Amino acid sequence: MKSQNIIALLLLMAVSGLQAQKKQTITYFKNDTLSLQLNLFLPEKASAKKLPLVLYVHGGGFSGGDRSAGDSPSKFLAQNGYAAATLSYTLYAKNKKYSCDGALPEKIKAFQHAVNDLWLATSFFIDNQEKYNIDTSKIFITGVSAGGETVLHAAFWDFKLMNMYSNTLPGNFRYAGLISGAGAIMDLNLITAENKIPMMLFHGNGDQTVPYGTAAHHYCPTNATGWLMLFGSYSIYNDLIAKDGTVSLYTFCGGGHEYSGYLFEKDQKPMLDFLNDVMAGKKFQNHTIIPTGKKNALSAAYHFCD
Repeated sequence: MKSQNIIALLLLMAVSGLQAQKKQTITYFKNDTLSLQLNLFLPEKASAKKLPLVLYVHGGGFSGGDRSAGDSPSKFLAQNGYAAATLSYTLYAKNKKYSCDGALPEKIKAFQHAVNDLWLATSFFIDNQEKYNIDTSKIFITGVSAGGETVLHAAFWDFKLMNMYSNTLPGNFRYAGLISGAGAIMDLNLITAENKIPMMLFHGNGDQTVPYGTAAHHYCPTNATGWLMLFGSYSIYNDLIAKDGTVSLYTFCGGGHEYSGYLFEKDQKPMLDFLNDVMAGKKFQNHTIIPTGKKNALSAAYHFCD
């Protein structure tokens, strides 16, 4: 009996060791004032082919949240043949006013710091592509809420204009695609017919924090110091349709901001299907409407939910 217990303990230790190896915590950037980490998940079986990479940016209003929020979707993707990493980034809005009573330049700086950290993580994997067996032509970016806003701006902001560090990205670099949960972009004109990439967007059309359509951040009045116009998932979807882009929109009818992470946390298959379809070179334009049993004044404006 004693020997059986020892064998069981050894097996448990071996399994625990294998599980620990699935997740690596890596410092992807460090200077005199800043140290940034990520959790990397890789497929258990080594691949002869280079791996597509998915980077995840957590939510939290640029003031809170933690990279561990992305562990579940990252682990799921690693189990399905992807390298996946969830990032810590600069929470510039921490201890600052970030709603209607905030300062507009400070809001934009919060976006910029997060975007730059995502660019730093991208540069890290490009520089270390051989070490981690990464296919740098297949880097996808994903995020929820503030993370969704981050990936949208990382994909379409002018890198040379908005970069804050000495890192570089290849001149012809473009992300392979993005997934945004309850995200928005400051200017639809940033997305052009030439730079568009495949997108999966999901959003509650009753979201009172980040607009589903086009409205001010937090629906602030126009005289607010923190007034910032945003174009949410529905506006981006329609813009991509007009530009003949590849796009998939999931609308949670009546849903609020609580649905911002739903397809990362509770129903991960659509995320995997999107990535696999893009990898296969498929083009699609679809809108999936998901009832929630909720309704409010914002969602009532969208009659396809009736």
